[in-house]
Amino acid sequence: RNKVTLIGNLGNTPEIKTFDGDKKMARVSIATNETYKNKEGERVTDTSWHTLVAWGPLVTILEKYTSKGSKVAVEGKLVNNSYFDKEGIKRYSTEVQLNNLVLLAHS
Repeated sequence: RNKVTLIGNLGNTPEIKTFDGDKKMARVSIATNETYKNKEGERVTDTSWHTLVAWGPLVTILEKYTSKGSKVAVEGKLVNNSYFDKEGIKRYSTEVQLNNLVLLAHS
């Protein structure tokens, strides 16, 4: 089963695109942090960035109630894409296609 859950902070204000007059899509990055102690006993935080894509009612929530830094919990599925860049080299990307979004209080 393809399912992913992330909790983190939005890295930017969601980018909203409109298709066919009324169909909307949102794209935004989210930063997740993992904290651990290294072998010297020092606390280390690793930040990972993920691209989120939303359609339908989730776009409205992202558009109206979130901005850069908003803390959210998301659920969705991983979607792998490929494309050719300007030099003709095949590139790959992975996005999280959202099916659930929860707004969390800033801590």
